[in-house]
Formats: sequence, structure tokens, C-alpha cells
Amino acid sequence: MATGTIPHFHNSPGVQVIYVGSKEFMCIGALPPLDHPHSFLDMGSDADIVCPYCSTLFRYKGSLGEGGAEPKECLYHERADKAPGDNLR
Repeated sequence: MATGTIPHFHNSPGVQVIYVGSKEFMCIGALPPLDHPHSFLDMGSDADIVCPYCSTLFRYKGSLGEGGAEPKECLYHERADKAPGDNLR
């Protein structure tokens, strides 16, 4: 995926499946400060993948578009005004 930044997803809502529009992304587990080590996941030719840290199931749904998520609140956006070392995102 050479088109910009890698999307980050979290499962703070505790859903069973997160549908994503990207096959390469990062799972952060829950929202900071409860996040786990940010794990790069690559589905390759598969349609789904499980995060080895939090066991969240991610399923590819191309109609969401690159970086899209369902539910939408599972897409993580880091605050632009975050200072280095600030864990409040």
C-alpha cells in the first residue's frame, strides 16, 4: 500500500468483527492509554485476519474504500495537536 499512511483501527467498542477497506493496516487494540503494541497486519490474498494481541477479527470489505471501517468509530485518528509523549489521544 504505497498511497500514504497506514490506517490504524481499534476495538474499544468490543465488536465481534471489524470490516475494513484496507488489507494492510495497524491494530492498536483499544484507545490509548489502554492500547496494545501497534501490530501491522497484512491480509495478503485472504479475506480476514485475527490480531495476535487482542484477537479482534478483521474482515475485508472493499466497498468501504482504503482506510474505511465498519463500524466507523473503530478507525483511529491521532490528534494533530498531540505533543510528543502525550498519551491522551
